[in-house]
Amino acid sequence: MIQAAITAVGAYIPEDILTNEDLAKIVDTTDEWIMTRVGIKERHVLKGEGKGTSSMGAEAVKQILEKTNTKPEEVEVIIFATTTPDFIFPSTAAMTAEACGIKNALGFDIQAACSGFIYALEIGSNFIKSGKYKKVVVVAGDKMTAITNYKDRTTCPLFGDACGAVMLEPTEEEVGVMDSILHVDGVGINHLHMRGGGSVYPASHETVDKDMHYVYQEGQVVFKHAVSRMADVSVEIMERNNLTKDTIAWLVPHQANIRIIEAVGNRMGLPSDKVMINIQKYGNSSAGTIPVCLYEWESQLKKGDNLILTAFGGGFTWGAVYLKWAY
Repeated sequence: MIQAAITAVGAYIPEDILTNEDLAKIVDTTDEWIMTRVGIKERHVLKGEGKGTSSMGAEAVKQILEKTNTKPEEVEVIIFATTTPDFIFPSTAAMTAEACGIKNALGFDIQAACSGFIYALEIGSNFIKSGKYKKVVVVAGDKMTAITNYKDRTTCPLFGDACGAVMLEPTEEEVGVMDSILHVDGVGINHLHMRGGGSVYPASHETVDKDMHYVYQEGQVVFKHAVSRMADVSVEIMERNNLTKDTIAWLVPHQANIRIIEAVGNRMGLPSDKVMINIQKYGNSSAGTIPVCLYEWESQLKKGDNLILTAFGGGFTWGAVYLKWAY
């Protein structure tokens, strides 16, 4: 039976840093207030004329091509999960493919907000499992600072910019993407969204004046849903695959809020040293957080390690993936 294995992981985190002290000069907030509520110390910001999400994605993809000795023309599929595409069209996947010299692939973007990476991983793994494709690139990340309102003290400390990418290849070993549970429920539409810029409210003087091109979030509602949904689905995938706190090597949670991460880990019975946490350095880069974690912890991962990836995002979208590390 063909399985889809991650054979390489890459990431790009911009150099420029925005600290809590920097934010305190812009908006009424403090380092203590931010750290207590969300656990973020600093976040990275992509700067430069004409630089969008694809410029980060391209850097991450170049890394995985090099690591796997893959020529750009050998890539057959490129899937880009993002909420902050360079343009409405063409796709960020197309922009990234062009920057990397990928010419023979089918490519498209998917939009599942902060759950984008695990959604794209499920799609990419099924391309591999079909037997038709041998090299599938999954990219995920966001330039969240482009849609962050720096007048809103409740949301502006949350977001940073980053991108990650993985190569998926077929294997007959019992490794790779083993199982997934993914959900969407539109109950969250009014609580977490960006109203402006789509076909309902195209960009106009009015939409700009009303700050409709920024993230709008009702934090307490989203927090409650995130904790319960991520915890429930993570426990469900553990039970479905006969995994225990002892047989799981790592929980890889979306990095939105330290309290959400801790609550999910506790519900799964995992000690904190089995939970990947880097939110203090990067904040919430939406679809980018999980692949960036995999990139940062890559040297600690061993073949056969059981990983649970879990995320929650606007939509609401959420889910968990059971991944067995392949190298």
